[in-house]
Amino acid sequence: MTINDRPQSLGRLVRRAFALKCPACGDGLIFRGWFAMNDTCPACGRRFNREPGYLLGSVYFNYGITASLVVVMYFAMFFGDVLSDPQRLAVLTTFGVLFPAWFFRYGRALWIAFDEHWDPWPNEEEVRRMRIAESAVK
Repeated sequence: MTINDRPQSLGRLVRRAFALKCPACGDGLIFRGWFAMNDTCPACGRRFNREPGYLLGSVYFNYGITASLVVVMYFAMFFGDVLSDPQRLAVLTTFGVLFPAWFFRYGRALWIAFDEHWDPWPNEEEVRRMRIAESAVK
């Protein structure tokens, strides 16, 4: 394994994810609009949606962070006696609906970054599929 074959540091990948940049090169943007993703990195060609269902894992990031924040906010408001019960419910419900819509892009970027750390693109199966597709075109 050469130095270029080693997985990138998780810290660098997370920073790139929060910048919504390609985890492989750090230059290309993952999204071309609020919800529209680029198929590949404009700078290095890394595929962002590797196969059907691949991006489903980003839901875990989005849900986990949203749920954690709602729990922390609930207890902070409850023990701080900041709002009444109906007010707390309204605030947390609104947050629980709006935050995941805003965090959607970051959840996907985090999922892609974590995947790049543990299973860098292209893996052996993807290389094999690319070679088969190239030979079929010739």
